[in-house]
Amino acid sequence: MSQALAPAAARSLLAFDFGTKRVGVASGSRLTGQGTPLATLTESGPARFDAIARLLKEWRPDALVVGVPFHPDGAAHAVTEQARRFARQLAGRFHLPVFEVDERYTSVEAEAQGARGAALDAASAALIAEQFFRENPS
Repeated sequence: MSQALAPAAARSLLAFDFGTKRVGVASGSRLTGQGTPLATLTESGPARFDAIARLLKEWRPDALVVGVPFHPDGAAHAVTEQARRFARQLAGRFHLPVFEVDERYTSVEAEAQGARGAALDAASAALIAEQFFRENPS
């Protein structure tokens, strides 16, 4: 996706662990290089974007990051394109730069750190934020 803001210029962000039933959300700060789990959204359709709008109003991020899943060998699967579509929808609706991160193992890592249930999605989103900062140093 074409961006007006260079990835390294993003100082604060909201990260999303996209799922067809739930979307984990975390805030991220370049100052600390860390992500903080915020919420797991269970709404669908327009209600999901209304919930995201409320989070954007509260957190006022510079950019958004969406985790895009792939098979272990790097091949795309059904959810890969759905996550990319979600990223395009975020960009179109909220007019913020949206970056994608390969989130192949974030859920496994979050689970290994003790996250369970709905908290797993938000914890995965925090790891997506941290991965973005590691891959895009200032």
